[in-house]
Amino acid sequence: MTFQHPEHLVSTDWLAEHLGDPEVRVFESTVFLRPRDGGGYRVESGRAEYDSGHIPGAGFLDLQADFSDNEQRLRFMMPSAEAFAEAAGRHGISETSRLVLYDRLGSMWAARLWWMFQSMGCQNAVVLDGGWRRWSDEGRVSSTESDTYEAAVFHPSEDAARFADLAEVNAFVENGGSCLINALGRDQHSGADGGRTYGRAGHIPGSTNVPAMELIDPETGLYRPSEELASMFAAVAPDKTQRVVTYCGGGIAASNDAFVLSLLGYEDVAVYDASMSEYAADESQPLVVD
Repeated sequence: MTFQHPEHLVSTDWLAEHLGDPEVRVFESTVFLRPRDGGGYRVESGRAEYDSGHIPGAGFLDLQADFSDNEQRLRFMMPSAEAFAEAAGRHGISETSRLVLYDRLGSMWAARLWWMFQSMGCQNAVVLDGGWRRWSDEGRVSSTESDTYEAAVFHPSEDAARFADLAEVNAFVENGGSCLINALGRDQHSGADGGRTYGRAGHIPGSTNVPAMELIDPETGLYRPSEELASMFAAVAPDKTQRVVTYCGGGIAASNDAFVLSLLGYEDVAVYDASMSEYAADESQPLVVD
């Protein structure tokens, strides 16, 4: 089989042919989550790695600094449409831009920004399959120039249905009616990790597990073939018309699952933005340990 929406994903060959296209906007979006002693993560921008060498002409999007609502206590929360549009325009992105996003860590950071831009009406946003790893493994040229684009105006068209909140998740736990998928690793889902990262072990009742990192072929860094990905999700979400909500720790890995679901043609997908950072912190919310 092939993806139902292959237009959301581009190859390094395609990008190499279109780097000089004035309508194309290429951006790296790498973020590192550095483990803290005692649990949790420290957020570190990937700007230093970008500065050491990146795809020629690519700018850098700082997810935490520029594309998150930093007035909230949780990291990486979706900002308002107005704040998002201001940041996008400042980086030279309009809602009609041919936006190519990549990262250095299994495409989940690129997928996160892809999900956000799509939710704001940028329908021409795409993810670079294999990201920086694929580009560099192929021996393609890199640049250390700090590249920017001329400022633009971004007119947002917000699709709030692309994000879920705690109320929707609790309604799922109580009544079902949709599909809830955990994109965290298997030990985090089962509770075998002891809850080191988010304070409590286990997963949201009724949720299934499709780890975001398993969507990527470890040998190539590319997304797995469409038939493999389809099989992974068909086992937990056989109905492509049913509402599907993905979650993880803070909406990043969940965006990778959501991105692949979109490639496969699922029609009603949302990311639980606050994810386990909110859910596990509330002792009143039930968790299941397998």
